[in-house]
Amino acid sequence: MNDLKSSKAPVSTVTINRNEFDAPTNNIYEAISITAKRAVQINSEIKKELLEKLEEFATYSDSLEEVFENKEQIEVSKFYEKLPKPHALAVEEWLKDKIYHRNTEKDA
Repeated sequence: MNDLKSSKAPVSTVTINRNEFDAPTNNIYEAISITAKRAVQINSEIKKELLEKLEEFATYSDSLEEVFENKEQIEVSKFYEKLPKPHALAVEEWLKDKIYHRNTEKDA
C-alpha cells in the first residue's frame, strides 16, 4: 500500500470542480465508477493491513472474563481511524492521474 501518512487527501468533505473531475473521461458517471472501484480496492488493502497489524497483538484465551485493553492495539486502531477515507484517497489519485483506466468498448 502507498504510504498513507504522506497522502494529501482531505480527511473531511471538500468540494471538487466537476469539470476537472470528469475531464479524463468526459463522462461524470464513468469517472465516479472508476474512482468507486479504486476506493473499494484501497479499502480492502487498508483492511488487510490493519488486520495483519492487529493480529500481532492478539491474545487468545478461553475465558471471556479475561478481556483486557491492549495499548498497542488501541494506538494502531487510532492511527487507522485518523487516515483519510478510501474514497478521498481514490479521488486524490484520480485527480493526479494515478489511476489507469481504459474503455474496453472503444478498444474492441
